[in-house]
Amino acid sequence: MNYQDFVTSNPNVMLGKPVVKGTRITVELILRKLSEGATVSNLMAMYPGVSHESILVIMDYYK
Repeated sequence: MNYQDFVTSNPNVMLGKPVVKGTRITVELILRKLSEGATVSNLMAMYPGVSHESILVIMDYYK
């Protein structure tokens, strides 16, 4: 999977931080929630715009 299919960065969105494409949910937030013990299923329930694949890409690319 190509991370650019799931993550984007735009200076006009969230100050240019990497976000899940099509959302304002930052990669930083996803990684923080995972480090706090959230599961992929938890994240998908909390943030409906975040797909299973996008979380896997974030976990793989930003480890």
